[in-house]
Amino acid sequence: MKLRCAVLDDFQGAALRSADWTPVLDRVEVVSFSEHFGTEDELVAALADMDLVVTLRERVPFPASLFARLPKLKLLVASGMRNSVIDYAAAERHGVTVCGTASSQTPPTELTWALILGLARGLVVENTALRTGGPWQSTVGADLHGRRLGLLGLGKIGSRVARIGQAFGMEVTAWSQNLTRERADEVGVALAGSKEELLASSDVVSVHLALSDRTRGLLGAGELALLKPTAYLVNTSRAAIVDQDALLDALRRGSFAGAAVDVFDIEPLPADHPLRTAPRLLATPHLGYVTRDNYRRYYGEAVEDIQAFLDGSPVRRLG
Repeated sequence: MKLRCAVLDDFQGAALRSADWTPVLDRVEVVSFSEHFGTEDELVAALADMDLVVTLRERVPFPASLFARLPKLKLLVASGMRNSVIDYAAAERHGVTVCGTASSQTPPTELTWALILGLARGLVVENTALRTGGPWQSTVGADLHGRRLGLLGLGKIGSRVARIGQAFGMEVTAWSQNLTRERADEVGVALAGSKEELLASSDVVSVHLALSDRTRGLLGAGELALLKPTAYLVNTSRAAIVDQDALLDALRRGSFAGAAVDVFDIEPLPADHPLRTAPRLLATPHLGYVTRDNYRRYYGEAVEDIQAFLDGSPVRRLG
């Protein structure tokens, strides 16, 4: 009797194409779900007969209540080696092994720059106008060379974004609660004296912080009011770092030039969510990690995790 494995949030139907699953198919039946299950009841209905689950990033929470309702579950594989929405203690109590996979910092770095460039040169507005018979040249682009890029966070992704900014000829400054001058010097960027100084002096502000109690709501109405009228805000990290109501209000009032976001408080974003129609917003549906190479890494290592678990020697354990 084969074990059953669910692959969650396989929106593009890419999971089975992105890796060779044959090493486990003699022991495992794989079921891919392209729809998102937004409630615990929906998840329980879909996963009740599953022994193994592969979940994508941090979109689906696995709290204690869900583990309690999935008595057959034995292995949970999460893409990436850090996941803040899994209750690891509950997983252990219910006898569920949790494993992760590698994840590349390159895709979110590249998407960050796609969004910055898209904002600065009005690419969506101009492309839409060109394809729909609209005006020829309706925007005037913003220069990046010689301008200041302010980074909230200078970790693995933030430091990569910094180096690309330097290649564009931008002055790069950074701030976070734990950032030291030694780390800033190592990357070759200036250390801002405070969060407020960084926000008030930057032409582009990009968020690259992990979500925690200290960073949740880090940018609220007061902080957003510090941005220059010509400044852009980019968030490819976590939605909750920026107060979503304050962001929506600032965009509607036009207090700064525009924002680009790849992350949302609810994912997938509901059809009637106000951010879908917010002015001055370039938005993408959490594409930061979505590339062919990263999917090959996620699902290839998910297969390895499943095989190792079935062989009695789990790898890349989390928790």
